Amino acid sequence: MKKDQLLTRRRALLAGAVAVGAAGTAGVVALATGGTPEAPSAPAAGAPPRHLPEKPSAYRLQPLTGYGPPRAAPRRPPVRHEPLLRISGRGRTMVLTFDDGPDPRYTPGILDTLREYDVRAMFFVCGEMASYNKDLLARMADEGHVVGNHTWSHPLLTKLRRGQIRSEMERTSDVIEEAYGERPQWFRAPYGAWNRAAFQLGAELGMEPLAWTVDTLDWTTPGTGTIVDRVESGAAPGVVVLSHDAGGDRSQSVRALRRYLPQLLDSGYHITVPRRQYT
Repeated sequence: MKKDQLLTRRRALLAGAVAVGAAGTAGVVALATGGTPEAPSAPAAGAPPRHLPEKPSAYRLQPLTGYGPPRAAPRRPPVRHEPLLRISGRGRTMVLTFDDGPDPRYTPGILDTLREYDVRAMFFVCGEMASYNKDLLARMADEGHVVGNHTWSHPLLTKLRRGQIRSEMERTSDVIEEAYGERPQWFRAPYGAWNRAAFQLGAELGMEPLAWTVDTLDWTTPGTGTIVDRVESGAAPGVVVLSHDAGGDRSQSVRALRRYLPQLLDSGYHITVPRRQYT
């Protein structure tokens, strides 16, 4: 083949390679700018292109469990010398709490009323009751309520040894975790009888002690109207109301909630659940 023909063929091949490269570049630019690139022609035969190692990036330096900095371990709450009685918050905020359940005769009625008014409450459950009514704890979790630890068998803690108190707390926390989906962050001593061991063990198990500000004394079955009057007369910002959903006939408590809850809401109160600082 003559020299001029060789040069002409080489120029044609080079021109074709440049055209293919330009088409590929145009396709990348079109994707970046939102355009629609033309379909590239079939790649030339030969070894696949060699890619240079990618530079280290922030993504590659993240742990496999997710993005962002590693999560710190939960902070243990402080050991208190007395329980919390009120909650802090803006405006007319109150907390409704129910002890001793869950009881399939009364707890569902309370949950129905709370759901009707889109309100969240706290339930301090006894482990023994919870172990027979795990479906109610699951419902509490689904509907956004907070479940706290009220010991296993509702004993007077001041009469128990330290090991017995720990067992009452731990067994209940285990049942709550199984049925509710997480371990409790709040604890309430039965009868409001606190001692040093209860505060220490509660903190070791990651729980804050919460008492109450307004006691409805509904366990004495004083009448639905009396329970309503006690809640409404005691209503104030930061108040924690104590009622019961088990431990006896709690039909008055169920009926009273249906009366005083809408009245509190109409009066401008915001019924909520407390937020932990040590999570």
